[in-house]
Amino acid sequence: MYNFEFEKPATVADAVAALGAEEAQALGGGQTLIPTLKQRLASPTKLVSLTGIAEMRGVSAAGGVVTIGGGTTHATVAAQAGAYPALAALAGNIGDPAVRNRGTIGGSLANNDPSACYPAAALASGATIVTNTREIAADDYFQGMFTTALDEGEIITGVRFPVPEAANYQKFEQPASRFALVGVFVAKYGAGVRVAVTGASEEGVFRWSEAEQALDHDFRSDALMDLDINPDNMIGDMHGSKAYRAHLVKVLTKRAVAAM
Repeated sequence: MYNFEFEKPATVADAVAALGAEEAQALGGGQTLIPTLKQRLASPTKLVSLTGIAEMRGVSAAGGVVTIGGGTTHATVAAQAGAYPALAALAGNIGDPAVRNRGTIGGSLANNDPSACYPAAALASGATIVTNTREIAADDYFQGMFTTALDEGEIITGVRFPVPEAANYQKFEQPASRFALVGVFVAKYGAGVRVAVTGASEEGVFRWSEAEQALDHDFRSDALMDLDINPDNMIGDMHGSKAYRAHLVKVLTKRAVAAM
């Protein structure tokens, strides 16, 4: 580690002001940033902690929408997002207890790790990412591996999840990290089915449109029998080949549909 300034503002306005400093970096739960600092892969001059901002914490449900503050921990989402059971279950299976009690939904979505769970939930749900300046539809928010629509210094203050008629998330875990080797979130709405895949693609989280169309026509796992994912753009590494990940996408999607 190295020397840096540390600031813990109490309001979103104060956080935005603090992030205006040169080379300042927002700090959520620190589950990605702190290891990055320890490896000297990043060197901000100031860390601005978002954990002291009360207006960015908490879970509420009204009008068929679950709203989660950007600074809300995974453990809190698991305990309080019961109005959206699939989302609560997803949060309860992120990492281990230490990670769930420190990591935040806003930090996860801002980082957009290609194997993180929340991006799949947000994209499959057609969620709205709320920042200190605007609202961003999930379809526009995710722009590639570790890349989002956020501007410099922009803070995720909340996320709004429309609650579907039914949903399920299936994750094939990388056993050491408990990240998703592949994860598939299926959400069924009156307007149609949305299928989002994490952990598999070199381009980050994505919607499997062919599966959505098949399930719109016939919402059964058998409707996916003739579909296959092209492995060319899949991640290939020591944990799984491109072809293996492509195979898992189909298997997990079928399992999610069967579980709904």
